[in-house]
Amino acid sequence: MPASSATVRMYDVGFGDSFLITVKQDDQDWRMLVDCGVHSQGRARPLLDVVKAIISDLTDAAEPGTPPTLDVVVATHHHADHITGFAYDDWDKVQVGEVWVSFVEDDSDDDAKKLKNGLVRAANSLNTLIGRAPAALNDEARTLALGIASTLALNSLGNEDAMDRLLGHNGKHFLNVPTVRYLPDRLAELNIIRTSLPDVTVHVLGPSRDPDQLKLMNPPASARWLAMQQALDAGPATETADDQTPAKPIFDEIYSVTPEEVSHDIGIELLSSLGTLNLPALLDDSSELLAAASILERSVNNTSIYFVLDVDGTRLVFVGDSQQGAWDHVLQDPAARALVSNPAFYKIGHHGSHNATPRDYVANAVGNHGIYAMLPYGHVEQWGDIPNGNLLSAFTTMNAHIIRADAPVADARVHVGPDNLWTEITFPAP
Repeated sequence: MPASSATVRMYDVGFGDSFLITVKQDDQDWRMLVDCGVHSQGRARPLLDVVKAIISDLTDAAEPGTPPTLDVVVATHHHADHITGFAYDDWDKVQVGEVWVSFVEDDSDDDAKKLKNGLVRAANSLNTLIGRAPAALNDEARTLALGIASTLALNSLGNEDAMDRLLGHNGKHFLNVPTVRYLPDRLAELNIIRTSLPDVTVHVLGPSRDPDQLKLMNPPASARWLAMQQALDAGPATETADDQTPAKPIFDEIYSVTPEEVSHDIGIELLSSLGTLNLPALLDDSSELLAAASILERSVNNTSIYFVLDVDGTRLVFVGDSQQGAWDHVLQDPAARALVSNPAFYKIGHHGSHNATPRDYVANAVGNHGIYAMLPYGHVEQWGDIPNGNLLSAFTTMNAHIIRADAPVADARVHVGPDNLWTEITFPAP
């Protein structure tokens, strides 16, 4: 059996993801890029600088006279902080074998189209509502809530130019027009993907295609790392016996429709959350807008491609920004749970958010053998609880080595690039 090694290089984009994986087997190399984006509020450096660095690294690795090449590009989900970098035309010179995107991007899949259209319409509508909300210059808490809501909603819109390049639409492309896979496939056997190297396999475990799983966006209280912000935990406002004036509806009665009338057109994950929102108060209540934006954020996060790269028995787990519903889909399936248990590497989901890595996973599945966990993170003033301290402490308790993009520390196995542009670790053959 040929000896293999796997190197994971995390680029410091800030609050966003970009990972280059290189698997070497004798004189053969296989490369995968997982995401390339940054949040508008959390840049560590110009994103174009990172894109140029990735392409430069690929160029250096290419045979003389051949173009920079990636075997696979994975866009885990369409949040801007995961795909924005693909909007740059510099990618025109990179040859790509395959592009993997979440099944929700497949316009030929009726279920996916309804879900995607519902998410996009919701993000646009929410942005409009936030823009129309009354000014609150003298209310710091309310202004902050509106700012967070707007940031979440804008991120959920993604980036059309980036997605066009990934899918080869509207004149956007890589050097070639690669094959696009929408994952997971409906056929289970097609979610075990063999690479060009022997004994190097990708297992695609999520997102779930089950609507009942996709709508499980809120983690139960017992599984949260910290209590949600009060605005997100607050239930819908209710009328009391003293309420004499009914809430004024946003729209005239003639425009009212029931959820049943539009269920074919609006994503099920949003309809399932309708009861938690006091819609008539949206324009006047910043906490309701923040709750709505949070629901939308979780909806898109739970469409993340969740996969395990198995290199001769060394397993690397990449979860995108998967949250509770998506995790339940994996951890409640014995075969999937076995694949993500005791891995050599874990990409910490959603930048270390409290609701993106279940307590059960850290305590009972991640193992106590010195796993390396990479944290793609850059400071965003509005999110002081990210990364979550309890989550990082739980990993440390399990003897994990946490590698932070914003504060990398080199050691015998971890290497840091110039100006902290990247951090990498290599896993040798077993």
